[in-house]
Amino acid sequence: MDGLNGSVVSEFVLLGLSGSWETRVILTITFSLLYLGIIMGNFFVVFLIIVDSHLHSPMYFLLANLSFNDIGVSSTTVPRMITDLLTEHKVISFQSCMTQTCFVHALGGTEILLLIATAFDRYVAICKPLHYLTIMSPKTCVLLIVISWVTGVIHAITQFSFVINLPFCGPNKIDSFCCDFPRIIQLACSDAAKFEFVVTANSGVLTIGTFFLLLLSYVFILVTVWKRSFGDLSKALGTLSAHITVVALFFTPCIFIYMWPFPTSSVDKYMFIVDFTITPALNPLIYTLRNKDIKIAIQRLSKWLHYDRFC
Repeated sequence: MDGLNGSVVSEFVLLGLSGSWETRVILTITFSLLYLGIIMGNFFVVFLIIVDSHLHSPMYFLLANLSFNDIGVSSTTVPRMITDLLTEHKVISFQSCMTQTCFVHALGGTEILLLIATAFDRYVAICKPLHYLTIMSPKTCVLLIVISWVTGVIHAITQFSFVINLPFCGPNKIDSFCCDFPRIIQLACSDAAKFEFVVTANSGVLTIGTFFLLLLSYVFILVTVWKRSFGDLSKALGTLSAHITVVALFFTPCIFIYMWPFPTSSVDKYMFIVDFTITPALNPLIYTLRNKDIKIAIQRLSKWLHYDRFC
């Protein structure tokens, strides 16, 4: 069966992670545990924010959406990566490959905008505390979430509209465990230079531009606090440390992948592993271990469960 664009290639072969059978079994167990941790950890954060009224604030509303998005980001790639580790012939249909790529970029774009929204929330909370509840109203929070999702979808569709019309008539092996636009473009039978530029401009510039924008926003917040508190930055650093850590974990692999000159290096797939497994698994730990409100909410939940059990 031909691909969606009439190409000869109807499927792609994902080379994934090579190694002995024993190595692949160990990797399967490792990634399965990581994925379980991603699902349980992020769902727990979402559940805690929903059930604890003390966490019904703009910051935690955005955090819940970020955790929910992390589940989606991992679920687009990790389950297939786990099953492919135990399979010799790792084949994905043309349609499934394009669908997976669109979801990866839609959710990835949404993640970027959600991180911007959390940075804006912290800016308002620290630099304009008296106007915080007015600026970060429920309507504003919902609007930020809608803008994040719409922008993520537009980002994915923009790249998809270029790639779907490329002719694929020969090579069909992708040196990764998932489909992505840069690697798909390399398999096209035509001169794909302009499409490589579009991908770099769309994903790369968006990623690195957002990363530096976030860094500048954090610097601006710290400078503002430093001026107002006569050099005492401890409280602001405590508030921002979790956000800065999450931003660094998410953007470092993305910058490496999408700003690296074509053709992409085989190291890219290991950067993907960081973005799709390590970062989403660490995010719940970062937010729970470095957030006093979350720690207190967990204690309240534990006491309630203990009380309910013995009553």
